[in-house]
Amino acid sequence: MRRTPSRRLFAATLLVASVLAPMTATPAAAVHAASPAAVGTHGEDDCPPGGFGPELTARLDKAIEDVRKQAGIPGVAVGLWMPGRGSYVRATGVADKVTGEPMSTDGFIRIGSETKTFTVTALLKLVDDHRIRLDDPIARYVHGVPNGHRITLRHLAEMRSGLFPYTSDPGFIHDLLSEPQRFFTPEEALAYGFKHKNTFQPGARFEYSNSNLVLLGLVVEKVSGQPLDRFLRNRVLRPAHLRHTFLPSGPEFPEPHPRGYTNQTLNGAVVDSTDWNPSWAWAAGAMISDQHDLRRWAKILATGELLSPETQAQRLRTLPTGHPGLSYGLGVFDANGWIGHNGSIPGYETVTVYLPERDATLVIMINTDITSQGQEPSTPLARAITAIVTPDHVYDGAVQPR
Repeated sequence: MRRTPSRRLFAATLLVASVLAPMTATPAAAVHAASPAAVGTHGEDDCPPGGFGPELTARLDKAIEDVRKQAGIPGVAVGLWMPGRGSYVRATGVADKVTGEPMSTDGFIRIGSETKTFTVTALLKLVDDHRIRLDDPIARYVHGVPNGHRITLRHLAEMRSGLFPYTSDPGFIHDLLSEPQRFFTPEEALAYGFKHKNTFQPGARFEYSNSNLVLLGLVVEKVSGQPLDRFLRNRVLRPAHLRHTFLPSGPEFPEPHPRGYTNQTLNGAVVDSTDWNPSWAWAAGAMISDQHDLRRWAKILATGELLSPETQAQRLRTLPTGHPGLSYGLGVFDANGWIGHNGSIPGYETVTVYLPERDATLVIMINTDITSQGQEPSTPLARAITAIVTPDHVYDGAVQPR
């Protein structure tokens, strides 16, 4: 059965499976399959004496390469840092299936739903500024939201609003895939979801909906009086010292970056989606970053460095999602102890998580979102890596729209 974009236009529901045969690795990918390499300029990240060492590094190399081949992932870049034990920063496969250019740990990547962690942090900065309250109704800030007088900002950030996901609307899917360079305003995207009845009463249960985060982006703009990208830059990115992370206004994508491959097309064919316009994702999934920044962000997000202790405590009050081992808070998940988020947008997937118990950080970047055996391809990678280095905390979750 061909996977439809309504299920996947960026990750973050939880082990929700769509059915698709694994993509066969291309000959270009196979050229580099047998030789994972530490590519980049992260000298300070080399394994220290007594660190991971050759045996553990070899196990990680093999596990990652096995998943890459089985899932048909063109290129994989992984960063794993465990103070007192060592680090692992390596890439395998190809960044470009046409030229055979090797994948690198250096370079930009579209981070999909990891954008949500930044948008909700921006919202929580306004909470700390005493300019909004999490239990304010969305109707106070944005008009025309179905049941908006009962849906709170907290419901939106926790994915418990009941709003229909605009990315599940057939008209939206057709319009986006018919013209992937089209620019969508937040209001245009939301309108596709608002045509539908809400799926449940606010707070009744968990359901991932990108409509929630687009609304929160509008709240940040309304209350701050600034465009979302500017507020993020001034109040989140600069204080976090993230110099290679930003919310684009259109399809711009700084070099270097890998080419991205998707089968979220009208006929299911695999295409190069590198330069598609991510404006439709906006506050829910349009941001760009790199491995260095994501490494920093993982710990900042999980420890609440930018927020008051009280607000961070609310953020990490995760609730069940209905999937074992995975709970969701305010724009962040807990996957068997790993705190963070995953991301998926046509052509790219990422995982950025932090394990407080071990002060460990894991960042995964890949250049496809094509599912394999009903799974987001980044999920088995994270599972395989954590099964080796933290067997008592195996990452086994991902969040993605229905």
